Amino acid sequence: MPIDGSLASALSRGPVVIDGGLSNQLAAAGHDLSDELWTARLLRDDPAAVADAHLAYFAAGASVVLTASYQASFAGFARHGIPAEETARLLRRSVSLARTARERYAGPDRPLWIAASVGPYGASLADGSEYRGRYGLSATQLRDFHRPRLEALAEAGPDLFAVETIPDVEEAEVLVRIAEELDIPVWLSYTVDGTSTRSGQPLRDAFALATGVPQVIATGINCSAPGDVPAAVALAADVTGKPVVVYPNSGEVWDAAGRRWTGRPSFAPEDVRGWADAGARLIGGCCRVGPAEIAELAAAVATPAT
Repeated sequence: MPIDGSLASALSRGPVVIDGGLSNQLAAAGHDLSDELWTARLLRDDPAAVADAHLAYFAAGASVVLTASYQASFAGFARHGIPAEETARLLRRSVSLARTARERYAGPDRPLWIAASVGPYGASLADGSEYRGRYGLSATQLRDFHRPRLEALAEAGPDLFAVETIPDVEEAEVLVRIAEELDIPVWLSYTVDGTSTRSGQPLRDAFALATGVPQVIATGINCSAPGDVPAAVALAADVTGKPVVVYPNSGEVWDAAGRRWTGRPSFAPEDVRGWADAGARLIGGCCRVGPAEIAELAAAVATPAT
């Protein structure tokens, strides 16, 4: 399906629905995601499954899907014996699989977009570091890690980058500068604890990084507790004046040592109307939020405010 206008233009007209967790949808289909490559492994081993997962979210009402590149990196694939040339091809494939799902979608005629997922350095370590930040790396080292993967993703022609689950302002700054150099639209989304990044910096300072950067079309949070959303929406809107992106997880907590989710879900699709009324314009779910919840969310977003 062809794109009807830019995503930035769409956000000026009202909320746009993002997909939910790719990993939980793939796991529900029976795929083992237990190794450190996580969903990125299926880019090589079962690409059709990735396209099917994207299609499920389009069918549920999402207008934006995120590619299976969150945990994909040259260093991570190299540890599994995958050479750089193959890694670049797999990164590009992540975009083409989302494009395949968009072409297969036969539902109502609405604009559909592809966001190339760019996760933090910590995601490649598969040890929960993305929820802590502060890796002990310099800005140059972080740039050397991120720049090649963004270049490979850019070659595949996504509509924008989703720079997501960023725990640390210093890493966010590196990624924003690369997006500026590549001149590709990006949303910048932190993982937070209350009104601070996971590494303890005030969210007000974190969002200020996007001010005056035209390539950043939205700022906000993801893979955080649903209860953290209202304060983040207010802060992001106040600091940047840009559209706000929010896609929390289910409310459960990831146990990195045990590699499992604990606690009870608190994600409530009916809450999203309030998020939209407060200024959120890209709204979806992250880990443990599936197509059923996105369908409910899409219906809530479509309901006029009272």
